[in-house]
Amino acid sequence: MTQTVQLDVQGMTCASCVARVERKLNKIDGVRATVNLATETATVEGDAPVDVLLKAVESAGYTAAVRQGRSSEDDDPRGLLRRLVVSAPLAVAVLVLAMTPLGDRSWAAWAELALATPVALYGAWPFHRAAAVNARHGATTMDTLVSLGILASWGWSTVAVLADTGQDRYFEVAAVVAVFLLLGRTLEARARRASGAALRALLDLGAKSAVLADGREVPIGRLQVGDVFLVRPGEKVATDGTVLDGRSTVDASMLTGEPVPVDVGTGQPVVGATINGSGRLVVEATRVGGATQLAQMAALVERAQSGKAPVQRLADRVSAVFVPVVLVLAVITLVAWLATGHAAASAFTAAVAVLVVACPCALGLATPTALLVGTGRAAQLGVVVTGPEVLESTRRVDTVVLDKTGTVTTGRMALHRIAAGGDEDEALCLVGALESASEHPIAAAIAEAARDRFGELPPVSDFGNSPGLGVEGTVNGRRVVAGRAGWVRDRLAGYLHADGPNTTVVAGWDGRIRAVLEVGDTVKPTSAAAVAKLHALGLRTVLLTGDHAAVAADVARQTGIDAVVADVLPAGKVDAVRGLQQSGRTVAMVGDGVNDAAALVQADLGIAMGTGTDVAIQASDLTLVRSDLTAVVDALRLSRRTLRTIKQNLFWAFAYNVAAIPVAAAGLLNPIIAGAAMAASSVLVVSNSLRLRQYR
Repeated sequence: MTQTVQLDVQGMTCASCVARVERKLNKIDGVRATVNLATETATVEGDAPVDVLLKAVESAGYTAAVRQGRSSEDDDPRGLLRRLVVSAPLAVAVLVLAMTPLGDRSWAAWAELALATPVALYGAWPFHRAAAVNARHGATTMDTLVSLGILASWGWSTVAVLADTGQDRYFEVAAVVAVFLLLGRTLEARARRASGAALRALLDLGAKSAVLADGREVPIGRLQVGDVFLVRPGEKVATDGTVLDGRSTVDASMLTGEPVPVDVGTGQPVVGATINGSGRLVVEATRVGGATQLAQMAALVERAQSGKAPVQRLADRVSAVFVPVVLVLAVITLVAWLATGHAAASAFTAAVAVLVVACPCALGLATPTALLVGTGRAAQLGVVVTGPEVLESTRRVDTVVLDKTGTVTTGRMALHRIAAGGDEDEALCLVGALESASEHPIAAAIAEAARDRFGELPPVSDFGNSPGLGVEGTVNGRRVVAGRAGWVRDRLAGYLHADGPNTTVVAGWDGRIRAVLEVGDTVKPTSAAAVAKLHALGLRTVLLTGDHAAVAADVARQTGIDAVVADVLPAGKVDAVRGLQQSGRTVAMVGDGVNDAAALVQADLGIAMGTGTDVAIQASDLTLVRSDLTAVVDALRLSRRTLRTIKQNLFWAFAYNVAAIPVAAAGLLNPIIAGAAMAASSVLVVSNSLRLRQYR
């Protein structure tokens, strides 16, 4: 029987690790596996027993367990941080000794040995461990070169001190390289562990308890299908159910993303975690636990995360060739020098020079420095970037999918226009005064527009409210009625029609219908300009919303968006994004609501408005601090520029090393000069990264 199993895989550090685990799993008959470095999981579909899957992962050199939670110090940010806290001050002390006259003192060599040894062995242990795992399976990665570079520098220097040969020491190379790369690994681990926060935040939206019909309060986990519970005004609906008694408006924006509240009454369904408005509801539970819509949304996010393509790091791709070549060249150098009759010390010096000059100090700086400067500049422009995989995604994006509410529009209801049979000011004053006595968001929008125009509104007497239908009352001696068209027409004579796509409120007084007020969301002032700039970048735009097609088409018309997909719930948003991807598009999704979270993760690039929900922000790759769609343009442009800078850095890092390796192998470059060349490449890389500060 086909099943889907998720495994936690420990020990993966790069794209080549992911590829190795996938190959082992996919060799099993009837199995299809996808391994995700970001979430450190393997999603396996097939009928193979779990123990066979675990053995396959172990045969690749890693450990695995059925997903329940994990803890591995080498991947745990706290464990890496402990190593960094211990190593950093020691590395600084070694650097001071090596670069100042203190290094000439008789005790300096022993002090450097004592200070550098914990850094080279304890601090750099994650690199040594990964290199050893790869070596057992005949593979090499950047961890291999990092480990050998650190150990070669430290080992050569240790021999020089213990044997008192008077040769140059390179403890500072081992210590500083270890600390900087350990810092990068710590930040990376933190970003990876944060990937589960979207799920936790999503599930935290649910109610923690429910009040049963008999008044008892029970934990949400004890609620059963068929239980009857109460929902008081302002409370969250405990779980999915059907209203047995009562009328109210429910804020379902966490599900639909739309600000218009939903009127509910007897016999109508309600969704868990939505917020009850002003009425008291008696609800019978129809779905609990994993069957609720909220739980299903969480599952959507999790499936989208698991299916995301693994990040292919540029440095790791190059290292697949670079690292083995360097190792072979070091061995060839040693053998060649010995074979030509040179002393063992000279042969070893030349071989170590090859390793030292190839030690990826600049390579370690290439990505982090560009990210540090680029993301710092991005933050000044209101954009938060989560990691290098995001930058790779921005380069390929050709389609931008935009959520409507809170992204292209303000997400706040406002009065758009009035169609009045007589005096428009009189209509707004009378209806605004009446609606000021109501708690409904649509009423609030009309009342706010009236206050903005007239200031203080007339008082209302004999006010009556028919939930979900309308309101009536006496204003300035006139009996005013406002609400749904059918309900008002049953009470008043006459007829008025409005052609707008938004929500309409029909109103009248003195026995006749006098006005139609159109209320709806409002397009942000900068949205049209932002869409134009996206088009200038060669990107296609799509509006994706749970709102009605007519409303969505009107927003697209106002902003110049190319295409519209409307009337979709969260699962439909994921399907729409996936459909674009299957048609060959590389998709960036921009959203701000809980209902956008799964689509943000499914997209090749997820962009969250920072004014939106925590769930959307945590599910995204980029977060826009300012609620302005033009920030999307800034984010894409700066991300592409940062990626280009990283590529330049990697080129120069490798170019310096590759150019210097033949010189070192020929014995013309002692390790001191090799270290200087490595430092020069680092200076160039840092200087190139700093240019991002000038980005406009």
